[in-house]
Amino acid sequence: MTATIARPSLAHRLMHEVKQYLAVSFYLYICLGAFAVYKSALMRSEGITYLPFGIAAVKALILGKFMMVGHALKLGQGGTEGPLIFPILRKSLVFLVLLFALNMIEEIVAGLIHHRSVAKVVEEVTGGTLLQTVAVCLLFFLILLPYFAFREVGEALGEGRLWRLMFRGDERPAE
Repeated sequence: MTATIARPSLAHRLMHEVKQYLAVSFYLYICLGAFAVYKSALMRSEGITYLPFGIAAVKALILGKFMMVGHALKLGQGGTEGPLIFPILRKSLVFLVLLFALNMIEEIVAGLIHHRSVAKVVEEVTGGTLLQTVAVCLLFFLILLPYFAFREVGEALGEGRLWRLMFRGDERPAE
């Protein structure tokens, strides 16, 4: 007798993907929103009013889409041997490169549509200096680390277990 494993329905898989997309987009929005508050505080000290929460929301949705593409392509997958820190670091770095590259391409295309030169768009996106580009990349790497840590630890514990431990507490071991 052979056992068959039922595949989830298309509707179920679609709902799962939408939930993942919304979760990663929300996480990115919280992080980008924190940057927006910080930038607003810096600019306000110079007498400039700046609160780009709408931009943070749109950017989070776009980057969330890029993250889902990376997951679908199974980027950063490697060996499952060794400590969890290795896949966490690998995926964080691979997705940092993916987000940077796709964001740059998207901004260049949008800039060309609005009749801005590629050089001007690249300067706007990177902040104009290598140090600013490195700083933004480092901050995004730090954003990706806890995201992938949560995913990797969750996969190691089994489907839904980390979520239940973190947010429901019904699987906590007795003390």
